[in-house]
Amino acid sequence: MRPRDVALALLVVLLWGVNFVVIKAGLAGISPFVLGALRMLFTAVPAVFLLPRPRVPFRLYAGFAAFTFLGQFTLLFWAIKVGMPSGLAAVVQQSQVLFTLVFALVVFGEVPRRSHLIGIAVAACGLGWLAGSRGTAFPLPGFVLTACAAASWGAGNLVSRALSRYSVNALAFVVWSALLATLPFLGLAWLFEGADAVRQSFQALTVRSWAAVLYLALGATVGGYGLWNRLLKAYPTALVTRFALLVPVIALVCGNLVFGERIAPVQAAASALVVMGVALPLAAAFWARFFFEG
Repeated sequence: MRPRDVALALLVVLLWGVNFVVIKAGLAGISPFVLGALRMLFTAVPAVFLLPRPRVPFRLYAGFAAFTFLGQFTLLFWAIKVGMPSGLAAVVQQSQVLFTLVFALVVFGEVPRRSHLIGIAVAACGLGWLAGSRGTAFPLPGFVLTACAAASWGAGNLVSRALSRYSVNALAFVVWSALLATLPFLGLAWLFEGADAVRQSFQALTVRSWAAVLYLALGATVGGYGLWNRLLKAYPTALVTRFALLVPVIALVCGNLVFGERIAPVQAAASALVVMGVALPLAAAFWARFFFEG
């Protein structure tokens, strides 16, 4: 990778690593659904007036909006709201790589390689160990919701793969998909929490809340996903996605510095096992490519 693109990949990792503590800060007194709706709204507006809508089938917009945005963010925000530490949430979110492999097998019939199967087994052991060792550090529902958020992201990755068939401005696709997800977030807020709770959430918005919304929309979503999709179009997936392994490290450090989140040694070991399982297929693909080209 060119030094400039390495710098961009590290910038995305930083944006996404900090993202988790920003979510926790933004959720103070705010409904997870309302925070999601505002994130989508400011991701889309005013960018939709500047970026032409990519000519791709509506089902791709709907799939990306439903899984990558609505499903992932609703479940992740809800998990952090009920007590999932921001740093550990980032660790569990990395299992999206493994869910992507499983879904690709079911949907496309893609048989995972041996390194993928080993990685899935190692990461699954890490996730099971983390759930079993939680003690009073975090509630089980928070863990389950975060894992479901990772699964939703994995499903959204299959939609992103389908974009390779088209000549698409990746940032424009993200922006227009966000516009599609805005109203469903508000609909879920009204359905699960009621109109009074939604109104109270808007009334509870503070300067910190608005700062969190703008960071999540412009930094983590527009900046993060836009740059990430650009790198994925320019380089092999294994070469780019290895940088994502730094996201939970940054999130764990930020969670400790900002909120004083403490992680027991056993949870640190389990987290390392999850990251190792995710890293195995990426490392195998990288070294196979290295030796093949050599």
